[in-house]
Amino acid sequence: MADPDGFLKFKRQDPEHRPVHLRVRDWGEMYEPMGPEHLAAQASRCMDCAIPFCNSLSGCPLGNLVPDWNDLVYRDRWRDAIERLHATNNFPEFTGRMCPAPCESACVLSINDQPVTIKQIEKEIVDHAWAHGWVTPLRPSVHTAKNVAVVGSGPAGMAAAQQLTRAGHQVVVYERDDRPGGLIRFGIPDFKMDKALLDRRVEQMQAEGTVFECGVDVGVDLSVEDLRAGYHAVVLAIGAPWQRDLEIAGRHLDGVHLAMDYLVPSNRVQAGLLARTPIDAAGKKVIIIGGGDTGADCLGTAHRQGAASVHQFDIHEQPPQERHDSTPWPLWPLVLRGSLAHEEGGHRVFAVQTDSLLSDGNGRVKGLQAHRVQEVARRLYRDVPDSELELEGDLVLLAIGFRGPDRQLVDKLGVEMAEGGTIAHDGGWATNIPGVFACGDAARGASLIVWAIAEGRAAAAAADRYLVGETLLPAAL
Repeated sequence: MADPDGFLKFKRQDPEHRPVHLRVRDWGEMYEPMGPEHLAAQASRCMDCAIPFCNSLSGCPLGNLVPDWNDLVYRDRWRDAIERLHATNNFPEFTGRMCPAPCESACVLSINDQPVTIKQIEKEIVDHAWAHGWVTPLRPSVHTAKNVAVVGSGPAGMAAAQQLTRAGHQVVVYERDDRPGGLIRFGIPDFKMDKALLDRRVEQMQAEGTVFECGVDVGVDLSVEDLRAGYHAVVLAIGAPWQRDLEIAGRHLDGVHLAMDYLVPSNRVQAGLLARTPIDAAGKKVIIIGGGDTGADCLGTAHRQGAASVHQFDIHEQPPQERHDSTPWPLWPLVLRGSLAHEEGGHRVFAVQTDSLLSDGNGRVKGLQAHRVQEVARRLYRDVPDSELELEGDLVLLAIGFRGPDRQLVDKLGVEMAEGGTIAHDGGWATNIPGVFACGDAARGASLIVWAIAEGRAAAAAADRYLVGETLLPAAL
């Protein structure tokens, strides 16, 4: 451990945020870097807790060795810290920016104090390693005669592909979009993660031997027969891009869009792949239906496009500021959370259900009608009498979650589905089709990036064992 008294000497200190009036003018990341002396102090708060719940399954599906690399940062042993971090996490710069950090909620200090800044320390370790040239390709020392197709290049697919390549297999990653990265590439705005960080990981993987084939829609451009005949194993990491829709009056009106239909072209503009987005919030009164991360991404994007106003509706009641008794430590707490986009403005409206979208008489949306609700149980709501409301808006974005994977490829392969609309597997990532494995959001449902990477690693270990009879690949799950 680091300083035995560190948690008594220092209070939690989060990184500074870039000033709002500056960051809404660009698409750069929101955090300011934290100096080494501050990081050492924060790392020293990691206490001698005997059982580190931060790296338990509820705290970190990857099993990140958090106390180990906290101690190494405190002792200024940064190169050892990145080795320990990479032992469990292929892409800590992704999780260090986009994971909501359940490890911090499980930190023992959370019982009666603020947790260790685990997420920030993780981010700084890997950024420091890249800056010093310590992140290099790890090429396999032995090559097998087996080849594997990974379908999907999001975090689950990338993790599976990197692990299988390092095990000595020839791995080809198929991505139907024109750039690798899946949801990270075009679904996540640049202000959450600079895509240059994704590009350099792809370059590292290519140098290790992984091949990326973009612009290939498996099942259309490459038949499932050729896929099965050409590879000894297939890993399905196709995500859960099927968006939930809202079946209410006025859904057909111009100006009403699913969240990803709004975010993707905006992010393609920032990547230089599109001259102008077809859905622009500039000067518009924006209403976002959905209170989750995707809705917050829409919020931050609308701010940068120059929206006149933004309201974000959430059907859930506003959570308390402090951990609720219903979610005691070390459970993921019921508590009010906000993304950095919420610092930039806009109005969060809780406990509201939308009834209909209103037309301006010319086929365009002009607002919505809604009413207040009371949550009486999980996903069960009671209408509040006489609570109807109207709100003007000429751009309505639906960010109410994802239903599961695209069924076209799954059905062609004959892969069975689970009740919840995800790909069924045997608990060891194997589907009903021999040699076909599934992981990430496709098998779990839309979830955290840390789960995607963890399941990608676990599916890689399962595929490796299937191919050669045993595996040395680590898998936390």
